[in-house]
Amino acid sequence: MARILVTSAIPYINGIKHLGNLVGSQLPADLFARYMRARGHEVMFICATDEHGTPAELAAAKAGKPVDEYCAEMHEVQAELARGFRLSFDHFGRSSSQRNHRLTQAFAARLDEQGLIKEVSESQVYSIDDGRFLPDRYIEGTCPNCGYDSARGDQCDNCTKQLDPTDLIDARSTISGSTNLEVRETKHLYLRQSEMRQQLRDWITSKTDWPVLTTSIALKWLDDGEGLQDRGITRDLHWGIPVQKGDEPWPGMEGKVFYVWFDAPIEYIAGTAEWADANGKPDAEWERWWRTDKGADDVTYYQFMGKDNVPFHTLSFPVTILGSGEPWKLVDYLKSFNYLNYDGGQFSTSRGRGVFMDQALSILPADYWRWWLLSHAPESSDSEFTWENFQVSVNKDLADVLGNLVSRVTKFCASKFGTEVPAGGMYGEQELRLIEDLRTRIADYAACMEAMEVRKAATELRGIWVIGNEYLQSAAPWSVVKTDPEAAQTMIRLSLNLIRVYAVLSQPFIPDAAAVMMKAMGSDDWSWPDDVAAAMSALPAGHAFEVPENLFRKITDEERAEWQQRFAGKRD
Repeated sequence: MARILVTSAIPYINGIKHLGNLVGSQLPADLFARYMRARGHEVMFICATDEHGTPAELAAAKAGKPVDEYCAEMHEVQAELARGFRLSFDHFGRSSSQRNHRLTQAFAARLDEQGLIKEVSESQVYSIDDGRFLPDRYIEGTCPNCGYDSARGDQCDNCTKQLDPTDLIDARSTISGSTNLEVRETKHLYLRQSEMRQQLRDWITSKTDWPVLTTSIALKWLDDGEGLQDRGITRDLHWGIPVQKGDEPWPGMEGKVFYVWFDAPIEYIAGTAEWADANGKPDAEWERWWRTDKGADDVTYYQFMGKDNVPFHTLSFPVTILGSGEPWKLVDYLKSFNYLNYDGGQFSTSRGRGVFMDQALSILPADYWRWWLLSHAPESSDSEFTWENFQVSVNKDLADVLGNLVSRVTKFCASKFGTEVPAGGMYGEQELRLIEDLRTRIADYAACMEAMEVRKAATELRGIWVIGNEYLQSAAPWSVVKTDPEAAQTMIRLSLNLIRVYAVLSQPFIPDAAAVMMKAMGSDDWSWPDDVAAAMSALPAGHAFEVPENLFRKITDEERAEWQQRFAGKRD
C-alpha cells in the first residue's frame, strides 16, 4: 500500500466557479484520489478556499458585509458545491485559518534566517479617496502606446504592452473611479527567488515524467527576459495574515499582511493540520504527510492545477519549501491543464456567460457533468464545451452504452428468472473470451489512471462498457432463453456480475451511478477486480438483486436549445 498526497489548486473566495475552473484542478484531482483509494492506497486529499487579497475585500464591500463574515459564508457555499459534485476531499480548509497564520509566519521567519528575505522600498499608487494603496490591476487609464482608454496598471489588453501604473494617462481607481491618486513610498518584504534559480532548475529538469505543459511554463519563467525575479511577499492591506515573526512584530512591517500568493499554497500543509485538529489527531499525524523527518519520505505528492497556477507551484512555493532549509515534502508530480472554453468563446462571470457550478447542479446531477468534463479534459490543448457535444456524450455514453446495459440485464432477468442471480451452467467460450478481453482492457484503463491521462482513461472505461454491450448483443439471451434456458441463465449470471465490476471501475468518474449499480446488485464489495475471473463470479447463484431506476436520462433537443440560450450571457 502506497501513501498518496493529493492537492488541487485552491479556488478563490470571491464567487462561484465555472466548469472550466472545476475541470482545471479539483475534478481531475478527485478522480485520481478516488482511483488510488479504490486500489487500496492510503490517500490524503486536501483543498481549501483562498481568502486573502484585495478582491476578497472588494467583494465583501460590494456585498455589504465584513470581509471575515463574507469569506466564512462563501467558504460554506463552495464547500457545499464541492459536496454536490462529490469531490472527496479529506479536508476542505480555509487559508484564513489560524493554522495557516502560524505556519505562514513561521516560514517567513525561517526564510529570513536563511537570508532569503530582503526589505525593498518602492513607489506605489495610493488612492486618497479610497484610503488605500492600489494593486496594479485596480488602476485603469489611457494607454500611452495605443490610446486604449481601459488599460490596466500592469498591461494594456488592447496592444499587450507591459505598463507601470505611472505610465497611464488620466489614471483612475477601478474601485471608486477616483482620479485623486498619488505615488507614495512604501516598504515591503521580498522573497529572493533569484538566489534559488539554479536549485530550482536542477529540481525541475530532474522531473522527466512531468507533463510538457508543466515544465515548459516553469522553464519559460526561469529563462525569459532577465529570468526569475525576486518577488514581493507583503501588501498594504487590512485583510490577511499579519507580517510577524511568530508572535513578535516584524520591525517596519506594522499594519502589513503577507501577499496572498505567499500564504495560499502553505494552506496545503495547514489544511492537513486542520484535518488532524478536526479529527482529534496529534500533530504527528499531519507531519507524517509533510515532513520527511517524520515519515513523509515514503509519500508520493501529486498536485493538480490550471496552467495559470503553474509558475507559483513550480517556482514560488518550492522556493518557500526549499529555502526554509527544513525537511518539508516537495511535490513529486504536477499535473497541469489547459483552459476549457465555452461554446465559441470564454466563460465570463461579468456577462453571465457559461455554466457555473451551482447552475450545473440545478439542471442535471453531478455524474452527467463529471463524465463530460473528465472525458473532455483540456490536457494537451484547450478544449471547448458545446451543448451539442454535451448532449451527444450524455445520450450515447451514459444513457445508451452504460445505462442501457444495466436496464436490459436487470429487467430481463427479473421477468424471466426472478430477482436472484440465476444458476445456469459453466461459462462458455463467449463468456471466457469476454473475461479475457476485460482483463486486458482493465489493465489498460488502470495504466491510464496511474499515469493521470484523464481523457485516455475515460476512453478506456467507455470501451469496457462497450464490450459488455457487444457481448450481450452477440449472446442474445432473450433469444436463447426460448430454446436453452440454462444457457440464457449463464449469460445473465455473467452480465449481473459485470454490472458489479462496472460499478467498481466507474466509481472514480461517476460515483453516484456506481453506488446505484452496487446497491442494485446487493453488494458492498468495492474491491478492485485484480482477478477478473473471480470478480466475474463474485455474485453467486441465488444472490438477490434489484432492478434500479434508469441510471441516466437522455437530454432532449428542446432542453439543449433552452440551456444554450439561457447560458449564452449578455451580448456586447
